[in-house]
Formats: sequence, structure tokens, C-alpha cells
Amino acid sequence: MKTKAKRSISVSLVALTFASTLAACQSNSNSSSSTQNDTAGTTKEHRTLTVEVFDRGKPGQPDLNNNFWTKYINDNFGKQFNATVNFVSVPRAQEVDKLNVLMAAGQAPDISYTYTQGVVYNYVQQGGLAELDSVLKQHGTTLTKYLGDDVLKYGKFNGKQYSVPGKRTVLAGSNTFIRKDWLDKLGLPVPTTPEQFYNTMVAFKEKNPGNVSGVIPYGYSLQPSGPGLGYIPEAFKPSNLTEEQFATLQPQAIWSTNWNMPGFDKAVQYMNKMFNAGLISPNFATDKDGKLLDADISNGKVGAFQTNWDGPYRTAPGTYANLTKNVPGAQLIPIDPWQNDAGKHPKNVYSPNGMYIIIPKTSKNVDLAIQYLNWMADPKVTLFLQNGQEGVDYNLVNGVPKQTGTTNSGDKMMTVANNLDYDILSNGIELGDQQKNTAAISAGYPGYEKDVENALKVGMVDNYTTYFYSIPNAADAKSNTELKNLSAQMLAKLIVAKPAEVDSLYKTLVQQYMGQGGQAVQDEYVKNYKTQNGK
Repeated sequence: MKTKAKRSISVSLVALTFASTLAACQSNSNSSSSTQNDTAGTTKEHRTLTVEVFDRGKPGQPDLNNNFWTKYINDNFGKQFNATVNFVSVPRAQEVDKLNVLMAAGQAPDISYTYTQGVVYNYVQQGGLAELDSVLKQHGTTLTKYLGDDVLKYGKFNGKQYSVPGKRTVLAGSNTFIRKDWLDKLGLPVPTTPEQFYNTMVAFKEKNPGNVSGVIPYGYSLQPSGPGLGYIPEAFKPSNLTEEQFATLQPQAIWSTNWNMPGFDKAVQYMNKMFNAGLISPNFATDKDGKLLDADISNGKVGAFQTNWDGPYRTAPGTYANLTKNVPGAQLIPIDPWQNDAGKHPKNVYSPNGMYIIIPKTSKNVDLAIQYLNWMADPKVTLFLQNGQEGVDYNLVNGVPKQTGTTNSGDKMMTVANNLDYDILSNGIELGDQQKNTAAISAGYPGYEKDVENALKVGMVDNYTTYFYSIPNAADAKSNTELKNLSAQMLAKLIVAKPAEVDSLYKTLVQQYMGQGGQAVQDEYVKNYKTQNGK
């Protein structure tokens, strides 16, 4: 499965310069925020608001500070608030390094952003960000209503609001998919428990309903970028964990491992049992980029697998399209077999926040920046920024925008889906209604609309997000890559071990893992949890 690796704290080489610059500039932070309100025309002074925009280097992209979208913003927000909005382009691939330099020089845009929590935390610790509680209350009524407390809390550090998080509109992480045509051929029901799933995989191996050479009942790829067992551990994790256990033991990223989580050893034993029964991909440990698994699925060899919630329907790699081309009549459906001791099917999904939007303390336009975000939270503005002009760039079909193709090139080119580089509040399609959002999302998968709607529904059953830490784990940031690589090696050894040796080998390897940084990470989660809860 290809997912985002866990974000880690970025260490800036310019921290000392940054700190000294802030000391000289802090007095300018809120010069006018206390005298103005939410309405237009409250100031006679014309101001310039600077806003970061990612430069993705897309061929043919327009001038990022002078195009259809920037003109709309200036013709509407700009005229309403007597302001000019200038966009400062930052290379997407170097966004953290570039932002660090700009912050250190006191030249960061009034509205800046990053996807990395640790970077924001560093700025907070260095005194580099404007506090936003009072200005949000005064100028951000629409904004705070749109985001809600569940999203806004991700921008709180040390009990104060230092960031306005963007809102992620699709939280689903993964799904388990199975060949329904194989089930039908064997007269088997859709498995809903780990035991039923195992027995189904045995039937796939013994009866080979696809009549293929080298049948693989359960396709699995152990990828170092995110080594884990998908949602299988959810079936073995006790449902009665305390909040502290959940917070300090639950993996903080989807498709991840936590060797001390109760029941994780049982999940490993389950995988070991499947391997020794010949039920999983024989080359799982060497298929480090998942391409072999994709090929096996496309060629009709695989009976079931886990991947991104929409993985099979994507245009790249297009496994479902390739599968049906190679095997006419093949059918994939999402299933929910990882039932726990409470009869639930829990799924660790993405947190509801997208990027972290910040306002440097050196900004003289804190109030105007929040007014800009508040303006953007208007549903009509969101609709325009994500889709363009109705009747020209899109047509509404059953309340859902259907694109005409005009935003693929020229002055209107969107360099990223949903134009999120300009509509920075919404990380994903936002139509103000989840049913419409789902319909709009599915419309982006021509030929698979109903499949995608169903996959999104299954992927959100019994969903939960990990415990929110306002304090990043520095030990994890330091050891994350090393521990992920070690986890991949451990899983490879444990899955192929002799069944009688798994338990003792598990204990030995976990002891090694904890000694090489795992204990420090665990201890810091416990410390941060207690600090955050005043214990």
C-alpha cells in the first residue's frame, strides 16, 4: 500500500537567525487587528496581503501570481477589503526549507503553510507565530463554523491557536478487496471475520477458481516506506483499551506497526499462519515498491489484498482496469473482515486536518489574513475556487459540478486537483454536504462511480482517528526512518518463521527494537500524553 509516511520534525539550519529576527520584529504583529471587524470597508488604508502558493513545476502552468484564479481573488476579496493579494511561489519539493529561510529573514508571506506539524511546533517554540484566538473570534465567524472544533484543535499548541488547519474532506485510509467472481464461482459468502477470511483464502488456494498458474490467495507487499499489516491488527487489538493506552500505544500513522500494542503479536501469528499455508505472495519481502503485487492483481492471480480505499479504481496504476482487460468478468469488491472482540470493524483513518496555515508574528496584516480565510470559507467562494465559472468551466448535474475541461490548460490551469493551492482551506472536494462530496468524488473515476461510492462507505465503517498530540514526538522524528526499516526486517523474519518459533522470535526482536530507539519513542508518547493532560 502506498500511503504518506508519518510527518517528522524538520530541523532548520537557520533557527538561531530566525530567533534573533523575531526579537527585532515582534512589536509589529498585531498593529491593526484590535480596531477592525469582519465587514468590508472598515479601513481606508489600502493594504497588500501576501499569500504562499506552491509551485509544482507543472508544464504549461500560468503565472502563479497573475492568472484566472488570482484575478478572481483580487476582484472579489481585494475590492471588498481594499487590498491587493500577492502570491509568493514556493517550490513544492522544498517547501519546508524555503519557508524556514523566509521565516528566518522575516520575509515569510502573511499567510504561509506547511503539511508538517513539527515545523509549526518549532516556530511556536521560537515565538515566531501570531496567536490567533482573539482575531479568529473577531474576524473568523464563518471560518470557525466551517472548520469546527474537531479541525481547529489541530492548530492548537500549548493551549493556544497558532495555526488554522485546512479541512481534509476524505478521511478514508484503506480497504480490503476481494475477487467477488471467485467467491461466486465457489459459492462462498463474503467473509466478515478473520477466521472466515482465512478459510476463504484456503479455498482460493485449493480450488483455484481463476484457473491461474501460481495463484496467490492474499496479495501482500512489505514496503519499507510504511511497513505494516494493514487493518489485520484491528481484529486482534482489545476493544477496551484505556485512553492512555490508546494514545501511547496506537500507531500514529495508517499502515504502521506498534510492537507493544496488545494483540499485535496475534496479528503477526495470523500472517505467519497464512504464509506457512502458502496463502500470501511468496515474494512479499522483496516487492518493496508494490509493483509486483500490482502486476499479480492485474494478471488475475490474486484473490484478495489491501490497499488505499480507492486504489483499484485510480487511473494509475489502474489495477482494476488492467484486471478486467486481462480477465473478462473479473470483479473486485471492498469487504470488511477484520472484526474485533466487540463485533466492530475499526479502521484508523486520516485525521480531519489538512495543511497547517500559519501567520508569522512579523506580519502587519494578521487581521486581514484571517478576513481572507474567513472570506474563503464562504461556500460560494469555495465552489468557484475549486471549479471555476458555472456554465463555462463546469455544469451542475444533480447538484454536483461536472468539469468541461477548461481548467486543464492555459490561464485557468489547476496545477493540482480541486485547486487546493488556491483553495487552501479545503483539502479535497467540498460541496458543503457529504453526500454531494461523495458523488463528486466518485465522478472523478469514470466507469467506476458506484464502486467508488461503495468503497468510500466501507472504508469509513467504525472509523477512528489516532489520539491528537499538540506536542510532536522528537524521539520519533529522530528515529522514525531507522525504526521503520527495522520494522520491515522484523516483519519479514516473523512472517516466514516456523510457527513454533514465532512467539520467542517476536519477543527477541521486540527487545532489540526497543533498545534501538523504540523505548525512547514510547517513553516520549507517555510523557507528552501526561503533559497534555496535566498529569
